[in-house]
Amino acid sequence: QLVESGGGSVQAGGSLRLSCASSRYIYSRNCLGWFRQAPGKEREGIAYIYSSGDSTYYADSVKGRFTISQDNAKNTVFLQMNSLKPEDTATYYCAAIADPSSRWTCPKRAEAEFGYWGQGTQVTVS
Repeated sequence: QLVESGGGSVQAGGSLRLSCASSRYIYSRNCLGWFRQAPGKEREGIAYIYSSGDSTYYADSVKGRFTISQDNAKNTVFLQMNSLKPEDTATYYCAAIADPSSRWTCPKRAEAEFGYWGQGTQVTVS
């Protein structure tokens, strides 16, 4: 239902663009986020887009370097990652909220409220 792509290996300072293709039903939840999980660490939400794409939110760890965007015609969400650092190495997941009525507070929703998940894509920065 959510399919990520675009991961890979890159040198520090480089860029990658992740894509997350979804069904129209999931896309219409209007609260989608990118999460990541590094080895031995908990999964963390790093970027969200919500309220029909009018609003975005970034974790401090990626603010100013990552940009989340969407293509409504393709039901796809993107994560442009610039100035990558070794600490960005992780498996990246996109997810969508299960209850669309929660979209207005998308970045504050608990991870458990994101009912739709992709399989993940690996990003390695060396």
